[in-house]
Order: sequence, then structure tokens, then C-alpha cells
Amino acid sequence: MAGTADAVGLAAGYLLDVILGDPRRWHPVAGFGTAAAALERRVYAPDRRSGVAFTAVAVGVPALAGAAAAAATRRLPVARAVLVAGATWTVLGGRTLRRESRIMARHLDGGDLEAARERLNHLCGRDPSGLDETELARATVESVAENTSDAVVAPLVWGGLLGLPGLLAYRAANTLDAMVGHRSSRYARFGTASARLDDGLNLVPARLTGLLTIAVAPIAGGSPRETLRVWRRDRNDHPSPNAGQCESAMAGALGVRLGGRNVYFGRTETRPFLGDGPRPSAVHLRRAARVSGAVGLTAAGLAVGTALLRGALARKNSAAVRMVEP
Repeated sequence: MAGTADAVGLAAGYLLDVILGDPRRWHPVAGFGTAAAALERRVYAPDRRSGVAFTAVAVGVPALAGAAAAAATRRLPVARAVLVAGATWTVLGGRTLRRESRIMARHLDGGDLEAARERLNHLCGRDPSGLDETELARATVESVAENTSDAVVAPLVWGGLLGLPGLLAYRAANTLDAMVGHRSSRYARFGTASARLDDGLNLVPARLTGLLTIAVAPIAGGSPRETLRVWRRDRNDHPSPNAGQCESAMAGALGVRLGGRNVYFGRTETRPFLGDGPRPSAVHLRRAARVSGAVGLTAAGLAVGTALLRGALARKNSAAVRMVEP
């Protein structure tokens, strides 16, 4: 029953995200971020040991809370499904991601670069002040590609595999990475544990995102064969062990070239080129949103199937145990 309840909850939570998007007020992830920031102020020190302790507490508490709630509702399938649905809706960001891509496309179509620059921080942390239309479009496509894994596929993968604790632990780890996992003088050592944990949790989801992007490439006018070629050639060129999997596949599906010079607040990074063809434009942002939506829908189906399989295996094991009991 638990696996079936998890499957129902995952499907319902996914539909809530499709219909409603992120909660407009009192978002639980924002509340977690506030709590994590308070914890950081108490335990911060510029060393890795403090970062490990911070990560263990900030991820461990939600994981344990999820495990306790799952155990408490093991024989209450309706309550279990409701909890999983609420958690799934909370941790997913697919509708918001697609909406931001389309809003950016409208700004670029209208030639309103100032509005587009102001909007970019809804998607990524780059400095938009010096970006032209092409660079704004590239930043958006890259963010949509990476966040399709981070905010859609990965939570569904961990929800399918582990249910409620998987959903909460993954979102906690991913939020910590956004808070302290980036390169800066303050977090160079303290943020290492959070960054490495997030990398590890996204190893499988990022590669799954790449594969699903290849499969749905025709929805953006792309070729699965060409997308596979670009993905296999370019996916390991990116400095991130995971972002390159998603961005190279998106580049192949859209037939564009990503990568280049990225300017953040206080630092600059030069990324290798991914894909072939022209730089992206507003039309590619709408296509990227369609790809992201199709990947998310497929991942949701896989997550529901995984939860059902997990439940069937648990019932089989339980029956086997009862048969051998005296």
C-alpha cells in the first residue's frame, strides 16, 4: 500500500505543479532557506569540518522528518498520498521554470532588454548588466536545461526511489548548494560538503535528463540522432559533472550552440562550447520550455512506475517473510 500511496502522491503533486506552479506565499522551501541561513550563522567557520556539520544537520533533519512521517502513515494510504502530493508540489519547479523562459522570450521579442535583464535573476545568478539579446537567450536556455534536472527530474527520481524522505532530503541538499555551494571566499571550504552532496545526488538524474531530452527532441523540431551525437561529444566538456549532461542535450535538441563567457557578480568563467549551429534567440526559449515540459512529464511517469515497483517488491518480500516464519 505504501508504494501505491507514494505513486498516487507523486502523480498528484506533479499535476499540482503543472496547474498551480510554486506556492505564491509561505513557500516551504523559502522557509527552509531561512532556517538554514540561521543555522549557518551559528555554526559557520571557514573550514570543511564546519561545512560537513552544517550539511549533515540541514539535510538530516528534513530526511528524518520525512522518514518519520512515512513510517507514521505506513498503514494510512490516504494520509500518505496527501503528504507525498504536498511534498512533491513543494519541491518541483517545472511550471515556474517554463513560465520564466516564455516571459524572457516575450521581453526579447519586444526588444525590451532592460526588462529581460531584470528578469534573468529569476533563473540564474549571472550579472545581466552587460548582456545583449543573444547572451540573455543563451543564459536562459542553459538555466532551463540545468534546472529541468535540478528542479524537476531529480526530485521525481528521489521521490520515486525513496518516497517522502527522498523528496525532502533532495530539495534540502539542492537548496544548500544554491546557498553555500558556489565559489566565493566565504564558502570556498565551508560549502564543499553541500556542493559535493548535491553533485552526487544529481549524477543519475542529470544523465537521465540528457537521455530524456534526446528522446523528446522532436517536440522542439530536433532530431534524436543529432541530439545524441552532440550529447555524446560535448557532455563531459562542461566543468560541472552534471550540468553538461543537460545543456549539451538541450543544445542538440534545439540545434544551437551554448557555452562561452559567463560573468557572475565578482567573477568570470569561460565555458567550452556545447552544440553546433547559431546562438539561441527568443524562439529557442519557447522550444526549450516545451522540451523541459516533455522531459518532466516523462520523468513523472517513470517516478510513478518506480514507486509502484518499489511497493510490489516490498509486498513480495513481506509475503516471503511470512511464509518462512514458524
